[in-house]
Amino acid sequence: MLVLVAPGQGAQTPGFLTPWLDLPGVEDRLRTLSAAIDLDLVHYGTHADADEIRDTAIAQPLLVAAGLVSAAALGTVTPGAVAGHSVGEITAAVFSGVLDDTAALTLVRRRGLAMAEAAAITETGMSALLGGDPEVSVAHLEKLGLTPANINGAGQIVAAGTLEQLAALNEDKPEGVRKVVPLKVAGAFHTHHMAPAVEALGKAAAQLSPADPKITYVSNKDGRAVATGDEVLERLVGQVANPVRWDLCMETFRELGATAIIEVSPGGTLVGLAKRALPGVKTLALKTPDDLDAARELIAEHGA
Repeated sequence: MLVLVAPGQGAQTPGFLTPWLDLPGVEDRLRTLSAAIDLDLVHYGTHADADEIRDTAIAQPLLVAAGLVSAAALGTVTPGAVAGHSVGEITAAVFSGVLDDTAALTLVRRRGLAMAEAAAITETGMSALLGGDPEVSVAHLEKLGLTPANINGAGQIVAAGTLEQLAALNEDKPEGVRKVVPLKVAGAFHTHHMAPAVEALGKAAAQLSPADPKITYVSNKDGRAVATGDEVLERLVGQVANPVRWDLCMETFRELGATAIIEVSPGGTLVGLAKRALPGVKTLALKTPDDLDAARELIAEHGA
């Protein structure tokens, strides 16, 4: 059984969309999406530097657009389940038929702007903890006033909070944690710092007409499959100020009988977690068009 997943913020790198523009129709599709949200996705995906695409309001639409065009390049795919990490949940909502491209880009554009506005109130950020016992790490983070914003499984937790709190974490790591790695994000996402963004995103979501998922949609909130489009949207809104439980998503993949996972562009992070947490499950990161043939072989072997 094949699972199709979409990465979250921090996966983007300068120029990562450049090779995709060589494929027929990709640039036209990106320009159509750009016009719909008044943001030049082609420029930001090809010529912008790391600081420009670190901007939340730019990074989020860029990631969703990249996921959509790279998945489309695979041709017809019918996975057994879909999921996305953080903003990748909006990409997954398109894969499952809950939203169309334009609705997804409109929603993620509002999400990015609202979260950028919330992040500007206080200087905040996120750092990944590598190694250690999750229970020990969570207790230590709470002692420092930090939030375990992403519990990713495979020995990885992402802490979020003020820059001062993150500096204290760097000096005082939880027992067993090998390394603390600052992430390329511009705020403490999935924490109370994002509460101002929830209302704005809720208003944007209320303008949409979601369909019910045609493919099993696994939610970050608790790793459960969601049956209705209305609930998918409700969870997408609340998600910005609540932790991502990717560990529970991977448990659900296992329970569903996943045998292969493909991560759309700019892939790498989620299949890395899967390799450690789901031994025996084949994985592939769709980083460039050079990966398409291998991905299609995996689809032929494991897709529905």
